[in-house]
Amino acid sequence: MSMKWMIYGANGYTGTLVAQHAKQQGLQPVLAGRNSEAIHKLAGQLELPSCIVDLNDSTALQRALADVDIVVHCAGPFEVTAAPMIEACLASKTHYVDITGELSVFEYAHANHERAQQAGVVLCPGVGFDVIPTDCVAAKLKQALPDATELTLGFDSASRMSRGTAKTSVRRLGEGGAVRRDGKITPVPLAYHTRTIDFGNGEKFAMTIPWGDVSTAYYTTGIPNIEVFIPASPNLVKKLKRLNWFRWLLRFETVKKFLEKKVEQQPAGPNEKQLEQAITYVWGEAKNAQGVTETLRITVMNGYKLTSHGAVDVAQYILTHSPAGGFYTPATLCGADLVEKYYVVA
Repeated sequence: MSMKWMIYGANGYTGTLVAQHAKQQGLQPVLAGRNSEAIHKLAGQLELPSCIVDLNDSTALQRALADVDIVVHCAGPFEVTAAPMIEACLASKTHYVDITGELSVFEYAHANHERAQQAGVVLCPGVGFDVIPTDCVAAKLKQALPDATELTLGFDSASRMSRGTAKTSVRRLGEGGAVRRDGKITPVPLAYHTRTIDFGNGEKFAMTIPWGDVSTAYYTTGIPNIEVFIPASPNLVKKLKRLNWFRWLLRFETVKKFLEKKVEQQPAGPNEKQLEQAITYVWGEAKNAQGVTETLRITVMNGYKLTSHGAVDVAQYILTHSPAGGFYTPATLCGADLVEKYYVVA
């Protein structure tokens, strides 16, 4: 019996990459979203079935998912869109994966673990660059140092952000940063910690960011103290530290909308050359109470290209292996070696 799966938000930059990769693999997902013109155009180009449905219409959404085995959710911002899709998936007993990196979404999905178990539904957010590489690095470091109490992760990429990623980033600026401390997600200022890190491409000044692993790496490894870093210029760090004094202004929806309009003026995302050439360096460090340290560096394909591959791979893994319902991270679902599919030689 053939399994039916859906890519929701297929007309967005990353959703289109996912749909194109699925087609290249000879797969036949249903392309879905609320933008009738864009969805039908893409479906026509790829010769794939389509479905028009709005997330805000819960009845219609459940009806659209009634015979769908799994949804790859690509429509952001996920802090707004993930909950209605997850609720519809639990009601229709449809497996759910998405490409988010948003802490609140991972925590929401984890909070629904028992409901997902009872429904026999897999909830696995973050099946793209957010957070496959870092999650798998975390799992491998836990294997190497089982008694680790501190985990530090990071990545270095020259790739341009997509508009969707940029919008998510500006929407969260007002919330500041986040780290995991003694097992709990702890709000901290922007650019909270800085250090010099060799991500795999030479030493660079870096700062903490509220990346998805602050949530997911804890569920993957049980390590209670987690921080995530990216390279940043000293000048940018100074600006962000100053911004902390006015961060409350960025929580107003009108300010968020203004910043999102600014983002709309940017290119949709990396061009084809960047997708092929802008590789990503991923680094991790685990430390135990005695000060013993394990370090791991890997090099993977461009983040958006990895997302298009990872989303399809994890969806197909679920359809093939039929795991028990519940919340998963990519590494707990598919194993720490999942990331090895996306290695490149620098």
